[in-house]
Amino acid sequence: MSTEAWILLAVAVFLVVATLAVAVFVLVRLVRARRSLRAAGVPEDRPWVFWAAVAYLVLPTDLMPDPMYLDDIGVLLLALKSVRAGRGRGGLNAVIGSHH
Repeated sequence: MSTEAWILLAVAVFLVVATLAVAVFVLVRLVRARRSLRAAGVPEDRPWVFWAAVAYLVLPTDLMPDPMYLDDIGVLLLALKSVRAGRGRGGLNAVIGSHH
């Protein structure tokens, strides 16, 4: 194998590992957000959003087949935004307000 091929392979592996690391980071943020909302007593509006995002990351099928996890990161970010949006719609504010 030529030097250029090794460099190209190394760059490709680095990009795949980097995007996987970002996907795992966003997944951890999603799990923590869900856990903190549940601990605060906020009812889940759409629990299926969380589980669908996790399943999409774990399952080997993709809507957009690619060697990187860009679509998975997008799905996780949308789920994180959806879970966090539950705080604003009477979620966390209503729970905190009901204790005063």
